[in-house]
Amino acid sequence: MPTLSPTLRKALLNLPQKEKDQLLVRLVCQDKVLTEQLQFRLLEGDEALEERRSRLRERIDDPVRGYHQTPNDLLLILRQLQSQIGYHSKITADQFGEVELTVRLLNNVFRHQPAAVARLSGTTQPLLSHLARRADTTLRLADKLDPDYHLELADGVNELLTHLWSSAAAPLARDLGLPRQWGSFR
Repeated sequence: MPTLSPTLRKALLNLPQKEKDQLLVRLVCQDKVLTEQLQFRLLEGDEALEERRSRLRERIDDPVRGYHQTPNDLLLILRQLQSQIGYHSKITADQFGEVELTVRLLNNVFRHQPAAVARLSGTTQPLLSHLARRADTTLRLADKLDPDYHLELADGVNELLTHLWSSAAAPLARDLGLPRQWGSFR
């Protein structure tokens, strides 16, 4: 991001308040992410966080259940949903929600698409690799959370690890060094 020269910065700070306000509004409108972040922080507040998570849970649960012609179709849907989770986290700074929703998404794949994760072959390799890598990333995020959250996440994360280790993704999980059990007690 470019920085302002000291003279321009000083000149901006010396502008009348009304002009500064107008410039600020114009600049904020140019950045969609910043606009949404401000909308969340200033207007919705933390009370809306659970509602946003709930809407995402509904979006996560539906598409994974249906029939997918190929594992790549399912992988495409997973990536789209994962980007929605990442965007939610970017807007709300909800790290716990990002971990919880990702664990839910991955567990749904294992629960509702057992045929897609049963064999490690050329067609399922990208999907299984994505699942294992995403689980690894999610575990790293979960480890960084406050230990108080670990208790809430432990069941879902351990279910995910059980699914990984009992599916065709087990060799990939082993290569990534994923544990078989997770918790703050390890």
